[in-house]
Amino acid sequence: MRVPLSWLAEYVDLAPGSTTEDVHAALVKVGLEEEDVHRFDVTGPVVVGEVLEFVDEPQKNGKTIRWCQVRVAPDGELAADGGQAIHGVVCGADNFFVGDKVVVTLPGAVLPGPFPIAARKTYGHVSDGMIASTRELGLGDEHDGILRLSTLGVDAEVGTDAIALLGLDDAAVEINVTPDRGYAFSIRGVAREYSHATGAAFRDPATRKELNTPVGDGYPVAIDDVAPIRGRQGASVFATRVVRGVDASRPTPPWMVSRLKLAGIRSISLLVDITNYVMLELGQPIHGYDLDRLTGGIVVRRAVATETLETLDGQKRALDLEDLLITDGSGAIGLAGVMGGARTEMSAETTNVLIEAANFDPVSIARTARRHKLPSEASRRFERGVDPRIAVASAARVAELMVSLAGGTADAVAGVVGDPAEPEAIRFPNGYVSALIGVDYTDEEIRGSLEEIGATIADSDGALLVTPPSWRPDLADKSDLAEEVARIVGYDRIPSVLPVAPAGRGLTRSQRIRRTVADTLAAAGSTEILAFPFLGAADNNLYGSPSDGEVPAIKVANALDASAPYLRTTLLPGLIEAAKRNLARGLTDLSLFEVGLVFTPEAGRNYGQVELPSGVALPTDGQLAELNAGIPPQPRHIGVLILGNAVAKQPGQPAVPSGIADALAAVRQIGLATGATIEVLQGSHKALHPGRTAELRIGGRPIGFAGELLPQLALDSDLPRVVAVVELDLDALLESTDASFTAGVIGTLPAATQDLSLVVSVEAPAAAVGAAVREGAGSLLEDIRLVDDYRGSGLSDGTKSLTFALRFRAPDRTLTAAEASEAKLAGSALAAERFGAHIRD
Repeated sequence: MRVPLSWLAEYVDLAPGSTTEDVHAALVKVGLEEEDVHRFDVTGPVVVGEVLEFVDEPQKNGKTIRWCQVRVAPDGELAADGGQAIHGVVCGADNFFVGDKVVVTLPGAVLPGPFPIAARKTYGHVSDGMIASTRELGLGDEHDGILRLSTLGVDAEVGTDAIALLGLDDAAVEINVTPDRGYAFSIRGVAREYSHATGAAFRDPATRKELNTPVGDGYPVAIDDVAPIRGRQGASVFATRVVRGVDASRPTPPWMVSRLKLAGIRSISLLVDITNYVMLELGQPIHGYDLDRLTGGIVVRRAVATETLETLDGQKRALDLEDLLITDGSGAIGLAGVMGGARTEMSAETTNVLIEAANFDPVSIARTARRHKLPSEASRRFERGVDPRIAVASAARVAELMVSLAGGTADAVAGVVGDPAEPEAIRFPNGYVSALIGVDYTDEEIRGSLEEIGATIADSDGALLVTPPSWRPDLADKSDLAEEVARIVGYDRIPSVLPVAPAGRGLTRSQRIRRTVADTLAAAGSTEILAFPFLGAADNNLYGSPSDGEVPAIKVANALDASAPYLRTTLLPGLIEAAKRNLARGLTDLSLFEVGLVFTPEAGRNYGQVELPSGVALPTDGQLAELNAGIPPQPRHIGVLILGNAVAKQPGQPAVPSGIADALAAVRQIGLATGATIEVLQGSHKALHPGRTAELRIGGRPIGFAGELLPQLALDSDLPRVVAVVELDLDALLESTDASFTAGVIGTLPAATQDLSLVVSVEAPAAAVGAAVREGAGSLLEDIRLVDDYRGSGLSDGTKSLTFALRFRAPDRTLTAAEASEAKLAGSALAAERFGAHIRD
């Protein structure tokens, strides 16, 4: 909402010398956040001039300019710039005549842009200033000619300061209006809030006695809403007023044009400008009809099948059965609360006007505006709630302005249909606000605050019965009232106290371990990303399952991207896309990871086919159960992608490229962070390199995979040939681990180290052979690591040599070489029993 200061000052006393910053600061105190400041950015000297004469001078470029003599000061006086009273000015426009009063920007002036004005030689003359157009002054968009003051109904003395005359010295503050405070979408509402903040006297424009119009038999109106949304009638009040004999050709006065412009609304015509002006002033949207184009009485109803309406923007719209319409005997003439119809709009030929000031249901208006993609200043206000008690006064204000500015005559009485319900009283227990806010408020402060916002108060047993004002539909319960007390008394009264978490609370086990996993990978040099959870069917099918076939996936009803309409079943495509984007920006060595949800629906089930409960009612237990059943499983996965060099090239050290070993190192880091022992077995995946793919298990249960992308698949994604990836079901990993884990004991006694080289069949998994050695060696074996896999000369065909580095340690003594050797041979014996292994000679 933009609020011109001159307009605000009409209804609340601004402190002398108040700036836009001062007004913003005051409004912030009562919760109206500042957004911006708007000015015309025109500085003088800018004066009223009179065209004395001009000569049309055709130019070689085909253009004709006018060499003008313009009086810019009374005869015998110096001009505002210190020059002579008559200035020579070159002008390219041809829409003015000798004797016209115009706006002249003299040397030294600055127009919006900024565009400084100076005497300059052009077209063979020295132009001593400029005759300005509406757009050059910032008053509008018209630029087809200069501004003739007679078109604004202005006849000021030559030399008059045009900045003050046209209201160009005004400024507006812009505030952010939250959805619950629709009353602040008006000068009336903001003036009241400024009064709350400063204590300045507030004068309610809606209570002026001139607007206290008697109600009688006005223009015939009926409300016939046979299909109300959520049981609420589409219109609760419909007030009308008739003004006859208006002169629609009269200009909008400069003060109204400038205020509308600062408020963000373009001046259109006098009659339309008046309706917009009153909407901004009182917060009540107004619509005017050409009375002579109406047929019969007005009926407010819902649309019927196949009904259409041409709105004021020239669009013919197919109407929905839910749309609330304004109709007459000929059919629809307006979308209620959103936009009027073209057939009955006010035009330059209009002489008699029917004024509409109605109150419409916020939900109905919001749905219509969104359905037709037709937001308007009126719908913005109705969506947030308009004071239902202000309709008659608003119609009277429009009639008052039309009579004074357009020369009409208003009918003596207003017509009103409907009577809005009175706001319900809210029980406000004694002591509630202090207990909730944490501040000791006195009874006088509580009563004074509530009365200041317009509420009426009655005493009850141990409480106050507070009836909110009609313009505050957001005040629905005692918590809302407590917030108002805190706001009006001042937020600075609320102490800044850091809350203390209750004992025994904090992160859950899964939250704590997930953070540990992320911290571990980040500490190892990996970077966490957050990718979009939407994929195409091809990506889901390729990466979502190790085996061939189509992967079940959930399709989004309104996809942001038509090429990615499915919820992801895997994290890898998001990691690949992030790697591709970073690689294109020159980051060639990457380690990325993501912890996020995937969506794994069961094949053949229809998810999301549940009727949602009404937005105004709590769902039943049965509805909640049905909604939960309609949600697919959403396990949390962790994905890792590594490419480029694991060790960068440097003096004395060649680059070490990354690969599957780095992927498995990431798996080990995840295992250490979760306290889990992850089994690594030979595996396969349709998107990964054969022979460089590992299946990851825990307790015999598959939980993920690691490996290298197929080289051609990596190249097709604009990545290097070698890209290592990991994807793990983190939830399954956490379910399979103990509730808590502790770090292992650090041995203080010396260790005995030995190597063991075993010859086994090439089909024997190294991990399984190592597990057999560990089991056979017993408790003295502290660590076993595969350090070599040899398949060359000296070995029989179909065999390989696996070399393990063994570390033995006893907790209570120093081991002898014989004890270590005995344990090693025991491990070798079990490997021989299971895999036919023998010690390599």
